[in-house]
Amino acid sequence: MFEILRAGGIVMVPILLCSIVALAIIVERIWTLQEKRVSPRFLVPQIRQWAKNDQLNSERINALGQHSALGRILVAGLARRHENRAAVKEGIEEMGRQVSHELQRYLTTLGTIAGITPLLGLLGTVLGMIKVFNAISVQGVGNPGILAGGISEALITTATGLSIAIPCLIAHRFFHGKVDELVVSMEREALKFLELIEQVSDQKSLETLSGSQESSQTE
Repeated sequence: MFEILRAGGIVMVPILLCSIVALAIIVERIWTLQEKRVSPRFLVPQIRQWAKNDQLNSERINALGQHSALGRILVAGLARRHENRAAVKEGIEEMGRQVSHELQRYLTTLGTIAGITPLLGLLGTVLGMIKVFNAISVQGVGNPGILAGGISEALITTATGLSIAIPCLIAHRFFHGKVDELVVSMEREALKFLELIEQVSDQKSLETLSGSQESSQTE
C-alpha cells in the first residue's frame, strides 16, 4: 500500500487526507442519524402519560430534551404549552429549523470531498503526464522505465481519486435522504404532540368550567 501511495506522487497526500476525513464523517453520521437517537416514537406517548397522571413537571421536561432531536423540539413546544396553538407551533417550528440544520452537519464537507477528489486525481494525472513528456524531451523514448513511472503516477492518482469520490457521493446522497426521512418523521410526531396539547387544554377548560358551574349551584 505504501509503495502505491509513493508511486502516486505528492497529490496522493491530499487525496489520502480527504479519505480519512470522509471516513470519519461517514462513521459519525451513521451513528448520529439513527432513528432511535433522532426521532424516537415513544416520546409523544410518554408525554401523554405524564399529562394524564399530572406528572409533567420541569424536571421531566428538561430530561426530555437531552437525548434526542425530537425531544428538543417537543420541549420547545412544552415551554409554550400554556399559550395558544399558534405560539406552541411557532416554538416547534423555530427549534425544528435549528434541528434540521444540525442533522445536515458535515454533509457539505462530504459532498465537497466527493467533488474534489476526482479533480485531485486529474491533477495527479496531469502532473504524471508532464513528467512523461519532460522525460521524452530530455532522454527521448529510449528509457521505458521513466515513461512507465510517469504513466503509473497518472493512473494511480486517477484511480484513487475516483475510488474515494464514488463512495463519498453515494454516502452523501444516502445521508441527505436519511435526513429528509427523519425530518418527516419529526414533523409527524410534532403534529401528534400539537393534538395532544389541544386535548389537554380542552380537558382543563372543561374541568374549570365544571368547577365554576358547581360553585355557582352551591351558592
